[in-house]
Amino acid sequence: MWLGGEIMANLKNAKKRVSVNIKKEERNNEYSASAKTAVKNTLRAIAKKDKAQAEANLKTAIKRIDKAAGAGVIAKNTSARKKSRLTKKVNAME
Repeated sequence: MWLGGEIMANLKNAKKRVSVNIKKEERNNEYSASAKTAVKNTLRAIAKKDKAQAEANLKTAIKRIDKAAGAGVIAKNTSARKKSRLTKKVNAME
């Protein structure tokens, strides 16, 4: 598809598909990275034993995981599993 920064496609619709796919990839990477960061922040708060911060980060993580699942970046069951495991960890805190 790409060769030295230029589109190799010849047909108009093929060129459009390349640019659309690039935009979709960037958006998907944003959703994925955002969700991963939120999960990491929650896990850090759990490691520090800061329950208030962990609960706040959990809310953010759940929102971002749901957004990623809604965009089709991660599967519905994967999203449910991640949220469940994270919630269990936060609830198990003292």
